[in-house]
Amino acid sequence: MTRLSGPIDVHTHVVPAAIPPYSGGGHEIAWPAIHHHRPCCAQVVIGGKVFREIEDSSWSAERRVRDMTEMGIATQVLSPMPELLSYWFSPEDAAVLGRCINGEIAAIVASDPHRFRGLGMVPLQCPEVAVRELHHALAVLGLDGVEIGTNVGGRPIGDPRFEPFFAAAEAAGAVIFVHPLRAAGRDQVIGPSGMEQIIAFPCETALAIASLMTSGMLARHPRLKLIFSHGGGAFAQILPRLQHAWSFMPALRDATGAAPVELARRLFFDSLVYSPIALRFLVEQFGASQIVIGTDYPYVILDRTPLKSIEVLDMDDENCAAILNANAAALFTRAAQG
Repeated sequence: MTRLSGPIDVHTHVVPAAIPPYSGGGHEIAWPAIHHHRPCCAQVVIGGKVFREIEDSSWSAERRVRDMTEMGIATQVLSPMPELLSYWFSPEDAAVLGRCINGEIAAIVASDPHRFRGLGMVPLQCPEVAVRELHHALAVLGLDGVEIGTNVGGRPIGDPRFEPFFAAAEAAGAVIFVHPLRAAGRDQVIGPSGMEQIIAFPCETALAIASLMTSGMLARHPRLKLIFSHGGGAFAQILPRLQHAWSFMPALRDATGAAPVELARRLFFDSLVYSPIALRFLVEQFGASQIVIGTDYPYVILDRTPLKSIEVLDMDDENCAAILNANAAALFTRAAQG
């Protein structure tokens, strides 16, 4: 397996240049399609509606490498555009789409393994099928793990229903990148289009992390390799409150199996919080050993100067090097070894 050197960006997304038409037996399936309407640009159409405008940076390895060089990134970890996770499909329909998306990600990785690593998708709405597809992604396609959403049809990922998947991922040494999707409370968000992602996503991620703690999932599976996008959302603010409650609530101590602060320092969080004050707080809460670079490439919300975002913290060389490379390099090396 290629050794990862230089800055590693764990939070980037892929949309294929094309998705085969739906061939299953379902009716009124909101199957995604890619409509190319001008050079180097396309629309992701889901259920007959334009979901997102994208450029060739979503599927072109050559374009990505040019942008990475400009941003100072040596390696990108590729994962699907979250809406493609398709937890609202039947498990088998989602598995078919997943094999298409995972195959495209694996092909980009194979085209330049020094610059790319890959995370696929699995139909988590059926944990048994998700386990099957996880093994296919790892053993057949050579991916390092998968991206999952923060909830599946409104059910938080800490729900015991998902235990077989997390147990299999732990046993395989797979990396799991957790990204918010269809956030709780989005119906309470007021403002222009895109406010769900801006306002509700951080709260959604915090709920997902808390669910993994209070269900005991993290205590039962201490070797899980979990990375949370956007610095874990609002969880860094919630952690002191949860820790304080744990100190005087026996039922909470029984539920978590360990102190929330201890559990949090087993997790990884990307650096994409848009503020040196917020990023410094993450380092203080979780430790520099748990922070990795994230940019959200290629979308408009991305951090275009990720190295500067780390450097302005004025940390010592060891901690800076850990965030830029060593933390992610060790995480993905462990994933490759299983």
